[in-house]
Amino acid sequence: METTLLKKGMFIMLKLSRMKQIILIFLIFSSQINAQELFVFSEPASNMPTGSLGIRMGQSLMKESFSSGYNYHLMPEVMFGINKNLMFHTTAFMSNRANNLVTEGGSLYAKYRFLSLDDLHSHFRMAFFGRFSINNSDIHQEEIETMGHNSGYELGFIATKLAKKIALNAAFSFERAMDNKPNYDFPNSQSNNASNYTFSIGKLVYPKQYSSFKQTNLNVMFEVLGQTLNQNGKSFLDIAPSLQFIILSQARIDLAYRQQLYSSMLRTAPNGIYLKMEYIFFNIKK
Repeated sequence: METTLLKKGMFIMLKLSRMKQIILIFLIFSSQINAQELFVFSEPASNMPTGSLGIRMGQSLMKESFSSGYNYHLMPEVMFGINKNLMFHTTAFMSNRANNLVTEGGSLYAKYRFLSLDDLHSHFRMAFFGRFSINNSDIHQEEIETMGHNSGYELGFIATKLAKKIALNAAFSFERAMDNKPNYDFPNSQSNNASNYTFSIGKLVYPKQYSSFKQTNLNVMFEVLGQTLNQNGKSFLDIAPSLQFIILSQARIDLAYRQQLYSSMLRTAPNGIYLKMEYIFFNIKK
């Protein structure tokens, strides 16, 4: 009788051990899959894990269109996952347009995921997002950009589809520019609102198969970004290829180049290099 109970106990322990292994493999696989959705120029509909804190440092070096110089922007960012459906970002804007690096403003961003259809090797998600920004720099172009140039707000939605190693992302938003306080009123001759549209595709190219969560991921991405000014119909369209490295499933490095395909509006520095670095701290709120 005791021998029979011992055998049953060992069998149950082996089953639990196997279950733990399966859960661990699934968690590793899931974390690696989600890495494909971290695009450089657009946010996915997926959110950060609940209780996680993200630190991001965004930098861009853009060639000035009407001079021989370069426009450098530095954007430190803090992100927090409230729950599986809601997350917040706060960002500071710094640039060298005044010939030295100065703080020009900041923004608050929120994203709410309202749809999630999950399968074993794929999922589809949709989310609403909003941003409110303040900026004190001069208004120097017709393009509206509340992420670093204009005071104002942006409202939109995102749809993300993941199938195995391919991620597709599309977003549409309405953006409204306001006066850059305290010294720069928005010009009456320019459109103060715009429609934005982006489409992004990302593919995991390395590793071919996972053996450890410590493996570095390499994602290749291509994004198309456009804007139309609603009051006069002027528009632009850019492309942005990029490489992305995910390290230990927590650190991220993005290197991208943004190139204007065409534009009928004034843009002072549309082409240049982007570098983003990010690190996620999991389970900071227990």
